[in-house]
Amino acid sequence: MPSTESLYSLDICSPHQVPVHRNLIRSLVLPVSDRPLLPPSRLTPCDGSSSSLERVLARAMACCNDLGFKTVTSFRFPGLRPPTNRATYFASSRFQGKPLVNILGKPMIQRTWERAKLATTLDHVVVATDDEKIADCCRGFGADVIMTSESCRNGAERCSEAVQKLKKKYDIVVNIQGDEPLIEPEIIDGIVKALQDAPDAVFSTAVTPLKPEDAFDPNRVKCIVDNHDYALYFSRGLVPFNKTGKVNPQFPYMLHLVRQSYDCEFLKLYPELEPTPLQLEEDLEQLKILENGYKIKVIRVHHDAHGVDTPEDVQKLESLMLEKNLS
Repeated sequence: MPSTESLYSLDICSPHQVPVHRNLIRSLVLPVSDRPLLPPSRLTPCDGSSSSLERVLARAMACCNDLGFKTVTSFRFPGLRPPTNRATYFASSRFQGKPLVNILGKPMIQRTWERAKLATTLDHVVVATDDEKIADCCRGFGADVIMTSESCRNGAERCSEAVQKLKKKYDIVVNIQGDEPLIEPEIIDGIVKALQDAPDAVFSTAVTPLKPEDAFDPNRVKCIVDNHDYALYFSRGLVPFNKTGKVNPQFPYMLHLVRQSYDCEFLKLYPELEPTPLQLEEDLEQLKILENGYKIKVIRVHHDAHGVDTPEDVQKLESLMLEKNLS
C-alpha cells in the first residue's frame, strides 16, 4: 500500500520545463532566473484531505527550494465551488448604456445575473463594474457588487481586481459578460468542470458551430481548436481562411461563446503580463494567454448566441423571448 504522499502529483506547466523526481512526488519546475512569471501549479489530492495536502505541499516546496527552483501554487479542492464575476461596462463604444437597457421589463444585467445564479457549480455571483449607475441598479435587485477601477483594459483584468477584493478564497473564477440575458447555466457548469479536469490549462471556454451569416462579422469571434480540445487561436476574422476567400459550407467553423473560467492564481498574474502583439491587433484578451504559452481548454456545445452588441439586437432578443415564452 503506497503512502499518502505517493497519491499526489505536483505539476507546474510551462515552456522550458525541468523535471524533478523526489519523495514520490512528480514536479515540473522552472529555474527562477529563466522567467519571472510561471503558470500556476496544481496539487490534486486523491482523498480530498486538506491536511494531507498541506503536508505533501510542504515537502514538495522544500524539495524545490533545495534545488533552487521557484514555484507558484494553486489548490483545487474537490467541492470548493468558484465565484462568477460579470464584467460590465456602461460606456460601451458600440452601445452606450447597454447593461441597463430594458428587456421585457427588466435591465439586461439583471436577466444575465438571474440566469447565472442557476448554475450549480457557482458558489457566489457578483457584478464587477466601474460605473455607479450599474452598481446602483444591481444593488436594487439584490446583486452583490464590487467596484473596480476604470483602468481595467478587459474583462480578465476586471475579474482579477474584483476577486482580490473578495474575502473568501476560490480556486476558479468565471467571467460572464453582462450582455448575455439568455446565457445557459449548463454551459457555465461545463466550462468550470472542464477546467477542473484539465490540470495543464489555466483558462476554459466554450465554442459552438458558426452560422454562415456570421462568418465575416467582427463582433462574432471565431476559434480554432486542436484534436484534444485546446484552443489554437481566436480571431475576429474568419479562421481558418481558404484560398477562395469564401465560406466553405463543409468546414466546421467555430464561434467563441464569451463564457470563460480562470484558474484563480493565474488570474492574479494576468494583469502583470505585458500586452502581446496578437492580443492588441485582434483586441482579444484570450490571445495574451496563448501568446505566453498557457493552455486554454475548450468545450463544444450547440447554442444559439443571443448576446446584445447593438440596439437592433434588443428587438430581436425580445421577439425571441416572447416566442419561446421566456419573459
